[in-house]
Amino acid sequence: MITYRDIELAHDRISNYIHRTPVLTSQTLNLESSSKLYFKCENFQKTGSFKIRGATNAILQLNKKQLKNGIITTSSGNHGAAVSYSAKNMGISACVIMPKNTTPNKIENVKRYGGEIVFCEPNISSREETLYQMVKKSGASIIHPYNDHKIITGQGTAAKELIEEVKDLDSIICPVSGGGLLSGTILTAKALNPNLKIYGAEPENADDTYRSLINKKIMSNETTDTIADGLRAQVGTLTFPIIQEHVEEILLVSEKMIIDSMYVIWQRLKIIIEPSCSIVFAALLLNSKKFENERVGLILTGGNYDLNKIPWQN
Repeated sequence: MITYRDIELAHDRISNYIHRTPVLTSQTLNLESSSKLYFKCENFQKTGSFKIRGATNAILQLNKKQLKNGIITTSSGNHGAAVSYSAKNMGISACVIMPKNTTPNKIENVKRYGGEIVFCEPNISSREETLYQMVKKSGASIIHPYNDHKIITGQGTAAKELIEEVKDLDSIICPVSGGGLLSGTILTAKALNPNLKIYGAEPENADDTYRSLINKKIMSNETTDTIADGLRAQVGTLTFPIIQEHVEEILLVSEKMIIDSMYVIWQRLKIIIEPSCSIVFAALLLNSKKFENERVGLILTGGNYDLNKIPWQN
């Protein structure tokens, strides 16, 4: 069972390896949304996303034998970059199993940080089989993208920083994919302020968590055809029970709204973010009555986007 003390210890453990990212505000977006918005900008984080938090926390807890054998993970981009970066800093090897359809800029990020890439077919069975074969061959330790207590506690440190900086938040919205960030955010928020409402934002085209809550069991994605490439994973067996017990609601967002919200944030906040985190602002706009006159934290999870494929220019 994860406690808030575990998240505090994770924050102490990783603090010298990460940025304490800024929280931005916009008076015009506040007026247009009838809320007070606080954007936690993990797009300014090392490796360009929040994933460095969980990856670093997990790797720092490996023993000498595990470090010697290296580490391995599966990733569509940001987690792979974070694992590669952390491994390089510690002088150990990292292998990242990536789907063949991963965006080129995220492949380059992994290479830049020294990760070895092994490609697999873009489906769960190919990913798991490739991982099994590679671990059998190398003896490397798996750093799971989300279904790991050390990952969950590491990701929870983003919400810890947000809540420490912005007092009296009413709600926090964060994206949900495998659920590491959302479950970590929930555990942090409920420990610091039991009245704080936590919402997940999920693409309509990859809505497994939404349907899992309705059916009260983990459901597979029926499609992952979404521009939010960081939100295509299946909710985890460790993360789902936390989400199921504590989340206020999962808010679904269309592809158009994800792109439209991404454009607004680029334009108004003057920052580059991914579609996978513009979804939180889209979720707020689509449910503006729900958040009217509230102080709302929005976790912008990353900024690793292919600038050659800006969606509103196509």
